[in-house]
Amino acid sequence: MKKWYNEEYEWEIEVVGFLRSDHTERYCRNGEEVGDTYTCTYGCPVNADGQGICSKVMMMMFPIMEAVRSGGDLENVGGDSKYSKEIVCPDGCVKFRLTAKKLKNENFYKGKFFD
Repeated sequence: MKKWYNEEYEWEIEVVGFLRSDHTERYCRNGEEVGDTYTCTYGCPVNADGQGICSKVMMMMFPIMEAVRSGGDLENVGGDSKYSKEIVCPDGCVKFRLTAKKLKNENFYKGKFFD
């Protein structure tokens, strides 16, 4: 892999709770635990152990990430702030908080770094 573009946003995804239990076993196939964190820019989020986030929750996160990347405000879709929103995984098990941090890099489409 040869990453050639410095992204405009960095994301932190934190496990903030469970909905139907207080433990991981027989509950979350990915083994999420409260306090687990994942980070990414454009690629899929990974944790400190290099393990990737659940593919089902990634399907839910991607449109939210794209909304921020295109200038959206997450408060308009129930977020805690312009750059933060909590979601529940598609299985209804784990609650995550997504938080974007704006970096000082140009927008992929508007940055004109190709010119």
